Amino acid sequence: MPLRVAVQMDHISTINMAGDSAFALMLEAQKRSHTLYHYTPDSLAMTGNTVTARLEPVEVRDDLADYYTLGEGVRTDMSEIDVILMRQDPPFDLSYIAATHMLEKIHPNTLVVNDPTSVRNAPEKLFVTEFADLMPPTLITRDKSEIDTFRAEHDEIVMKPLFGHGGAAVFRITKDDLNYGSLYDFFAVTFHESWVIQKFLPNIKHGDKRILLVDGEFAGAVNRFPAEGDLRSNMVRGGAPRESDLTDREREICARLGARLRERGLLLVGIDVIDGWLTEINVTAPTGIRAVAKLGGPDIAARVWDVIEAKRAG
Repeated sequence: MPLRVAVQMDHISTINMAGDSAFALMLEAQKRSHTLYHYTPDSLAMTGNTVTARLEPVEVRDDLADYYTLGEGVRTDMSEIDVILMRQDPPFDLSYIAATHMLEKIHPNTLVVNDPTSVRNAPEKLFVTEFADLMPPTLITRDKSEIDTFRAEHDEIVMKPLFGHGGAAVFRITKDDLNYGSLYDFFAVTFHESWVIQKFLPNIKHGDKRILLVDGEFAGAVNRFPAEGDLRSNMVRGGAPRESDLTDREREICARLGARLRERGLLLVGIDVIDGWLTEINVTAPTGIRAVAKLGGPDIAARVWDVIEAKRAG
């Protein structure tokens, strides 16, 4: 049965459609004859418990020169929509959190993917700590004495903002790094929440694996290699994707996470694994669908829609 599907996203004119997972999901939805609408989070409104947004009909094409057409926007009661894909990029800030509060008013009668309550309650660099035994040594703090002690124990560390995204502001601090004090001061002024401090994993040079899970099951993976001279392997920072299979350790990680993701309604999740260590669980707008497909991997967008359609039919 055709569904009415609204995609909450950064404006479609701003995306890199060649690598954008939301766009891959839109292409697949259109292929299945679902009716597609586009809107940006700032058009959400709530009166009482009625949530509305200014929805624009959208057609998409896998053509870099001409990849979308938008129709005239109409303010619409979102309870009339069957499925909402919550796909705007972080930052995971108060604006993002406000959107989850509005969308939870209509979920699950309108199926929101991912579950907005769980997205709000599972920030990516904190949710992962529920599986601390699968992680490298990790400290969450802004207390310098705690960081000093952690650094003395592990020699080389990585510092990154707790609510950062896309590899922004990720720094490696070596044992005798003279920039450490200045970097601490920079973080203290810039980020008012705690930070993530992790033991540096030297095998990042062999890649940071993005593993996608759909409804708690492994769906595909891509190994992201850092660009020359860069610590970060994020593809938006120049990381190079390569085809990848799972190791036994990575299959164990997926098995450990699966039930918890299903319980929370986290239908599409991207986890990051370096040298067998789980570093993040990405639930807001996980990427990698198009990279996996371009490397000859499975059609993850189709799998997502198989699950969504089954949930709506049930």
